[in-house]
Amino acid sequence: MTRKKITGARIFDGIDCHDGAALLIESGHVKAIVPANAAPIEAETIDARGLLLVPGFIDLQVNGGGGVLLNDEPTLDGIRQICSAHARFGTTALLPTLITDRRDVRTAVIKAGIEAKAAAVPGFLGLHLEGPHLSVARKGAHDPSLIRPMEAADLDEMLACMQALGCLMVTLAPENATKEQVTALADAGVAVSLGHTDVGYETACAYARAGARTVTHLFNAMSGLGHREPGVVGAALATGTLHAGMIADGFHVDPATMGIAIRGKEGPGQIFLVTDAMSTIGTDMTSFLLNGREILRQDGRLTLADGTLAGADIDMLSSVRFAHRKLGLPLEEAIRMASAYPADAMRIASHKGRLLPGADADFLLLTPDLQLKSTWIGGEVVHSA
Repeated sequence: MTRKKITGARIFDGIDCHDGAALLIESGHVKAIVPANAAPIEAETIDARGLLLVPGFIDLQVNGGGGVLLNDEPTLDGIRQICSAHARFGTTALLPTLITDRRDVRTAVIKAGIEAKAAAVPGFLGLHLEGPHLSVARKGAHDPSLIRPMEAADLDEMLACMQALGCLMVTLAPENATKEQVTALADAGVAVSLGHTDVGYETACAYARAGARTVTHLFNAMSGLGHREPGVVGAALATGTLHAGMIADGFHVDPATMGIAIRGKEGPGQIFLVTDAMSTIGTDMTSFLLNGREILRQDGRLTLADGTLAGADIDMLSSVRFAHRKLGLPLEEAIRMASAYPADAMRIASHKGRLLPGADADFLLLTPDLQLKSTWIGGEVVHSA
């Protein structure tokens, strides 16, 4: 049995901060947080003096990284590369995300996801299928020629995927999926997310009652908050059962709007951070292709030729810094938005998102100015600066 203790760091367990304490790890899981002078002598000791120890980040929308786009590399190696790339920026669990594509590509991604689970790829949590059952009116960067209604075969494939993986998010629009289909997915444990949709408030609320659990990249590619029609944004903020992902890069949502939404969100559902990252993360790429269309990278933005935003060029640690420094959130709350709250949204809080006894030992060591020193998954270092 492998035992480790991390000493010297200020520990934030996702709920409270602990000074003068040690994190005890046993067989890849959190054993306890104890006073440093009460830590067992026989454990391997890691001195983290002067650092901050926090829960690892959980990213529920990751299209790519390290030069790989999941759509183009729907394989075990593709998933492995994406997970490895994001571990360099503090993400210890993620959902590789498939943007709307052909049926055969989705089937290949599901096969690769099952292989990644069997191979215990560090950081692989499950899959996020974003489309193709979206609204053409709110397509964003999704190829409209590939958007289509959900059919019985689609539902069956997603249910089988959930059974095999145990963790699946599906972004869909009420325009191309029925409430009965949403309920079938939700009853199987799928995190159904409303996104790329132009429906109004009442319809969005009805789909939440049918089982939808989250909203995809709040404010983007959805009907907005109006004074007479609250839209999907209004439903996301006013419906306590809904969680909502938000991209914190300053381009997708204005910082003032982000602050208003965070303050106005009805609980217990919370707003959590997502990167919506593309293949550019961890590379010096200046462009790439999505469904045969060129995506340009310039000044922190990824866009189609017409200026439409196409995913994001940001990592999770940068997102946390943005939430803390630009939005003025307490550091602990910014970290929760990248760890505890996405874990709650996926209903995996028993073992992810907080460093509580029995949880996976997924954590980060950060400097006081929020530079990453090391990333740990299951009690093992997967990246060291």
